[in-house]
Amino acid sequence: MEITHYGHSCLLLDTGAARLLLDPGAFSTGFESLTGLDAVLVTHQHFDHLEPDRLTALLRANPDARVLVDAGSAPTLAERGITHEVLAPGASVEVAGARVDVLGGEHAVIHPDIPVIDNNAYLVDGTHLHPGDALVAPPEPVEVLFLPTGAPWLKLSEAVDYLRAVSPATAVPIHEAVLSNPGIWYGMFEKLAPERTTLKVLDAATATTV
Repeated sequence: MEITHYGHSCLLLDTGAARLLLDPGAFSTGFESLTGLDAVLVTHQHFDHLEPDRLTALLRANPDARVLVDAGSAPTLAERGITHEVLAPGASVEVAGARVDVLGGEHAVIHPDIPVIDNNAYLVDGTHLHPGDALVAPPEPVEVLFLPTGAPWLKLSEAVDYLRAVSPATAVPIHEAVLSNPGIWYGMFEKLAPERTTLKVLDAATATTV
């Protein structure tokens, strides 16, 4: 299978039968000019996995592409009039000769005060697993695991343990863009901090009185 990584969680899988684009989100680039797609698969609704405006443009160039999503992403697409199919864990669909099995069901916990949302993991042809934002165990050994690397919900030790548990022939790191985007963590600090606390992010090499 030919794989192209467009940054973060966005991947093009060319199985030889189907061209599948997964998670075209805000931190990914270069996928916008793709044509000949058979399907776009979205694991969940977070902006770094689903960027609706860019998806709309992509679909104009790929009018025959199916859009396969989790239940939580569906309202956003419906608001924009994007035709889509909702898949739940346990589903199995054929796309242009490729088989896509849906695993998982829930996003990993970011913090107990943040509601858990839907998350689909996608297993393509029984060999290549994209877990989305969760550490989803495949039912059988896989050849390739797309391995989440950095996230507000993930520790390095957890990623290593997941890698060891799945034990794929090949691990391809994904979900790495957040490592250079600390603003995601800052936003979480502001949202979850005590009411009396003000978050102050200091400018580099600038003296600041606090």
